[in-house]
Amino acid sequence: MHAPDFQRQHFDVWFLFTAVALVIFGTTMVYSSSAVFALERYGDSYFFLKRSLAFAAGGFLLLSFATAIDYHRYRRIVYVIMLAVAVLVGLVFIPGIGRSAAGATRWLKIGPFGFQPSEAAKIATVLFLAYSLEKKAPRIRTFAVGIFPNMVIVGLLSTLILVQKDLGSAVILMMMTWLLLFAAGARLRYLFGMLAGLVPVATILIMGSPYRRQRILAFLNPWNDQYGSGFQMIQSFVAFNEGGVFGRGLGEGQQKLFYLPEAHTDFILSVIGEELGLLGVVAIAALFLIFCYRGIRIALDAPDLFGRYLALGMTLLIGLEAMLNMGVVMGMLPTKGLALPFVSYGGSSLMMSLLAVGVVLNVSSYRSSERHAE
Repeated sequence: MHAPDFQRQHFDVWFLFTAVALVIFGTTMVYSSSAVFALERYGDSYFFLKRSLAFAAGGFLLLSFATAIDYHRYRRIVYVIMLAVAVLVGLVFIPGIGRSAAGATRWLKIGPFGFQPSEAAKIATVLFLAYSLEKKAPRIRTFAVGIFPNMVIVGLLSTLILVQKDLGSAVILMMMTWLLLFAAGARLRYLFGMLAGLVPVATILIMGSPYRRQRILAFLNPWNDQYGSGFQMIQSFVAFNEGGVFGRGLGEGQQKLFYLPEAHTDFILSVIGEELGLLGVVAIAALFLIFCYRGIRIALDAPDLFGRYLALGMTLLIGLEAMLNMGVVMGMLPTKGLALPFVSYGGSSLMMSLLAVGVVLNVSSYRSSERHAE
């Protein structure tokens, strides 16, 4: 179907509303969870709040830009985007350009800020898969055409990210790829064969890395090393327990006071649980559920396969990260270093998530002329 067959309509307001609500919720909780830490380290209790507001402003500019651009144009530059992202991911290993923290090399230095190329790699991978799956739709059930080329490209990019010691992002890429292939109609025997092949790879990656082994052991029994590898998980449990159903009140949490590591980043949901209680956690989960529901509806209503896979991929990207982060914080999964989209402090995650929202909104604004006529 060509561009003239499309008619522009209003974009999905509910999808935008849930994203904006999550950003407002997140910005509020970033300040609540980081004010004391920021004052102690930087002498400014508003340090992380001001940066979060700047990231949000940049993210909404990207959202506006992506909403305005016809998503069909991305077809022409898919490979350029993938190449550019691969170069950015590789640049982190160059001394003076890349920046390391906590034993991982994942960031590019951009003035006073850092940018995490793996976040851009997730967006680029969705664009590539949407283009590839549409192009290969007639032969998607064949391994040589439908499965293998996509897995090679995504596998190479995931390997670069793994070298940065970012297993969480690599897992997200592989999960999202598997789900998109499933949605596209790939044969189940090939898809489950992929899973079987990834099990030994994951085992080697975990067992061959001391810090990953420690994370697995801390997940299985955090009280075995309650002042070491299990400390963060135990403090997260304490936060949820202290919050109860209604919470201690906004700003009244105690675990963020140097007890809970990464309180304003990966474990911000624990602070929400302590200060706003079970009701706050349910509210966040409900917003993500609405977000995912509207994203899937947009994908189903898209006028072509490219738009369908684009909207579904972007929605899966954010939904999977939210699910895994919540699972980690609640002790149902081992720690992976993944942010809670829109909510956790982190410029790269927030800006790329809002860019993804803009792409999906653009898809939602198009309907085929035939459907519109009906």
